[in-house]
Amino acid sequence: MQSIDELCVNTIRFLSVEAIEKAKSGHPGLPLGGAAMAYALWSGQLKHDPAVPDWPDRDRFVLSAGHGSMLLYALLHLSGYDLPLEEIKSFRQWGSRTPGHPEYGVTPGVEVTTGPLGQGFAAAVGMAIAEVRLAAEFNRPGYAVVDHYTYIYAGDGCMMEGITSEAASLAGHLKLNKLICLYDDNRITIDGTTEITFTEDVGKRFEAYGWQVLRVEQGNDTGAVAEAIEKARRSERPTLIAVRTEIGYGSPQKQGRPEAHGAPLGEEEIRRTKENLGWPLEPSFLVPDKVKTHFAGIRKKLAAQRGSWDRLMEAYRLEYPELASRWESWHSRQLPEALLDDPALWSFEKPVATRVASGEVLQVLAKHLPNLIGGSADLKGSTGSYLRERGDFQAVNPQGSNIAFGVREHAMGTILAGMALHGGLRPFGSTFFVFSDYMKPSLRLAALMGAPVIFVFTHDSIAVGEDGPTHQPVEQLAGLRAIPDLDLLRPADGRETAAAWLHALSRTGGPTALVLTRQGLPLLPGSGREALKGAYVISPENNGPADLIIIASGSEVSLALQAGALLEERGFSVRVVSMVSWELFERQEESYRKQILPDAVENRLVVEAASPMGWERYAGRRGCIIGLTGFGASAPGAFLMEKMGFTVDRLVRRAEEMLER
Repeated sequence: MQSIDELCVNTIRFLSVEAIEKAKSGHPGLPLGGAAMAYALWSGQLKHDPAVPDWPDRDRFVLSAGHGSMLLYALLHLSGYDLPLEEIKSFRQWGSRTPGHPEYGVTPGVEVTTGPLGQGFAAAVGMAIAEVRLAAEFNRPGYAVVDHYTYIYAGDGCMMEGITSEAASLAGHLKLNKLICLYDDNRITIDGTTEITFTEDVGKRFEAYGWQVLRVEQGNDTGAVAEAIEKARRSERPTLIAVRTEIGYGSPQKQGRPEAHGAPLGEEEIRRTKENLGWPLEPSFLVPDKVKTHFAGIRKKLAAQRGSWDRLMEAYRLEYPELASRWESWHSRQLPEALLDDPALWSFEKPVATRVASGEVLQVLAKHLPNLIGGSADLKGSTGSYLRERGDFQAVNPQGSNIAFGVREHAMGTILAGMALHGGLRPFGSTFFVFSDYMKPSLRLAALMGAPVIFVFTHDSIAVGEDGPTHQPVEQLAGLRAIPDLDLLRPADGRETAAAWLHALSRTGGPTALVLTRQGLPLLPGSGREALKGAYVISPENNGPADLIIIASGSEVSLALQAGALLEERGFSVRVVSMVSWELFERQEESYRKQILPDAVENRLVVEAASPMGWERYAGRRGCIIGLTGFGASAPGAFLMEKMGFTVDRLVRRAEEMLER
């Protein structure tokens, strides 16, 4: 007779393989091999409450090996989350809450979207950072209101991805001792055994990062896994628990073989596997009564844990009312009225690079938003991303608000998303715009999850100058604008930069990218809050109905204004539009959009020092786009802009050609 633990583990296994078989799609190898390891955590270690999935002090569980999603769905179903058996049976089907890979916001209990390997690992590092920062801010003797762990389930593929190395290195440096990774060490990938590509000693690598490394030689030994987790929880460093498992465990034909990874077992092989593991052949999707009773008992204990925290929080509010009020404020996404009304946000009086303007705005924001936290990929001086007088976040100073991410752009992007999803903090990160290429997967997943992360990208065009084409963005604006649900703002001066930051901070349903200049820009008359509409008339036509509309963003707006003024002197009627953000503009009422860009004005000249891709929507059928179709070069920025055709004279000539045709 099977023990209750064996019964539960096999329930997880067969819920998984039968859901995958019904879908005719999925990855059965991981749930079969890792069910015991995951059960050891979920049955006795993981602190959570299925009745209150967003309980702030819950442990976070991140399935970085997201292809094993059915393992997580089976655990969520058995644990009592709002994920009924019908959803398990609808795995990978339209409209179900059990998509092919875990998706944040779709399935109750899923903390972060995973699937691209390593992304979950880095997001978990962000969650662990958030726990440390919040604990330092709010905990008081006898009142550990923030006291939880972040657990990662990772596989060999996660360990191979560079983002994991970046994130693990930073986690070790920061001594994130409440970060625990269960490493499913089955030594199998899609193409074969790890002997063909991955023969390093992962444990020694993590020891070099500053992690504690533990090993469990038998992945089905739930007691040994639980014992290792207990030891990890006592460590002063993050812990990697390497658990030796067999992919596809129990399958006579596929156990330990690459074929177990990414295809259903097939009905006949499921029958053999059930016989091998002593599981009833019928019915399908069986959850024995003993298993239901066992998990009900676990739920009762979990609810009691959460109830104890609720009582602790009630006492905390009485003992520390100001801290409790701050707690509520930190966990709210509302901006304080004092910030919105602060004139210091708009107090720009001289030409300034928008990266410098952003740095000045940050200092104002920091006075109103104590939970603003972020940093740069080793570029704080260049990106203006340092919060003065707020200290550095380090192991010895967990109350700091400036994170030195090091030269780890990819990990930084996903760590920020993890921090945002954890709650309680307003994270931002910065680097040069051209290095957004390193961050594309992070940007895409942040948008997919609706994570309110702020990405600050500086040195935004060929005007970077002498560093040359390797550091001069050309196609990046078009690439980021192509990402659904990512708001991109390219402000033209200090006041538009302030507006861009206000939008980024007020946005609760997705990430924002601020794209800023290296070179100084003039302060433009009429700029300011109107930028929050995405596009606005920064210089209206003066000689009757508009003959021409010049549309520009960022550093090219000042060129457009100068060209418009010259054309007006020559008798033309010219409107200049500052297009700060396509996304914000498209959200405005149609009447506003047509007011800014009237259909009747077909002569439109668009100018942006980047790829012209996508601007056709605003240029229209008779319009013209001045952009870049090649890379830049190494030369002083102003000289290069002139050589590449971004001059007032060129704009005027092109406009006159349009108006005279």
